[in-house]
Amino acid sequence: MNANPHPSGVRFLRLLGHQAEPIMDAYLSGSVADQALEPGVRDSLVKHGVLYRPEPGADLHLRRTVRALLEEALRDDRNRQIDANTGAALLTFKTLANHYREAHHQGDYAAADVYLADLKEHVYAFGEALIHAIRVLWSRINNEFGYVGTLNARIRENELAQSQVSDLLTGLELVRFEELAESAGDLRELRHLLVTNLQRTIGAAVQELSLAQSRLLELLGRFRQIRGRTRLLKGWLLHVGQHPEYRVGPHAAGSAIPSLFNRAAPGLAPANPNIHDQTQESELLALLSRIRALHPRDPTVRSLADAPELTLTAPEEFDVESSPIRAAVDAYFCQVIDLGLPLSALDYRQGQALHWDAESWLYQVIGVYAGLPEEQKQCFELETLGEPHPLYSGNFIIRDLRLWLN
Repeated sequence: MNANPHPSGVRFLRLLGHQAEPIMDAYLSGSVADQALEPGVRDSLVKHGVLYRPEPGADLHLRRTVRALLEEALRDDRNRQIDANTGAALLTFKTLANHYREAHHQGDYAAADVYLADLKEHVYAFGEALIHAIRVLWSRINNEFGYVGTLNARIRENELAQSQVSDLLTGLELVRFEELAESAGDLRELRHLLVTNLQRTIGAAVQELSLAQSRLLELLGRFRQIRGRTRLLKGWLLHVGQHPEYRVGPHAAGSAIPSLFNRAAPGLAPANPNIHDQTQESELLALLSRIRALHPRDPTVRSLADAPELTLTAPEEFDVESSPIRAAVDAYFCQVIDLGLPLSALDYRQGQALHWDAESWLYQVIGVYAGLPEEQKQCFELETLGEPHPLYSGNFIIRDLRLWLN
């Protein structure tokens, strides 16, 4: 690696600017001959990796990286290369994440910053590659593969695009966010890169690829329909060319009309109301009001004299039955008050031989404690006994409760 990349990069960009003409000639024509370049310019472009000779005696060609740079800058629709190697990118992510975690835990923060910057570059490059691939696909779809001349070539290009979309979706299925979260550990920077950022990028890419795939299938069906009609027309023209004396007879005068010509439109379509058409709402309401008018309701009208006598009496007394489990919880609270010592809820349940299951009993104890008035709740202290969930962070599994006087 160059120890001072800034001046080297500036010199390389200046070289590209000074030699823009031969570079664009090589991009548009695919290659450039040795005679078209001065020896010094040719040697400089080959030395800096802009041009290369694929075999002895061949013309000079552009490097793939330079061609990709021009294709991205020019939005060239002829670019049909899509990188779907998601597995290699995932291995790179995990390797750099492990390097960062190891350097961070060892206290080597300078090396950790370098690994984190490298990981960011790879993650952002992966997202940029996905966006570039989707842009290329949509550019070819919107152009309806107009960069090829024949209909059969468009169908082949459509099938190629469908295979590329399938490869991209298959590659994205390899992403396991559980494994990435495990590689990130408890480091916030890694979780933001490998889980939050990557999940948002892949979700948007999968949605766009699904839309592109449906559009490709629709275009392929239309292309094949056009090809079938074209073949039918070409066959008809060939038949007329081989039989110039052929004349179309009056098919309507025949006893059996071919189905091709029996395409008479129906006189009247069956009438039915469209309840989803908002423009017909007023007409439908008018029809409904007339239907109700045909069958009016005849409610029974009673006079005040026919009304039954109204007498005011005292309401009947009734008792509200208390819940047995609530009464048992109240007894548990009283037992804590009498003892003045911490008492486990499950120990009390086992000692009293209560028939309710442990989960319902713990829920009832928590509910009764939460429903106490604030001045009474301050007299008690409720402790939850359990452990955090081993897989889902932020969740606490309650195994038992302990209550004592505050």
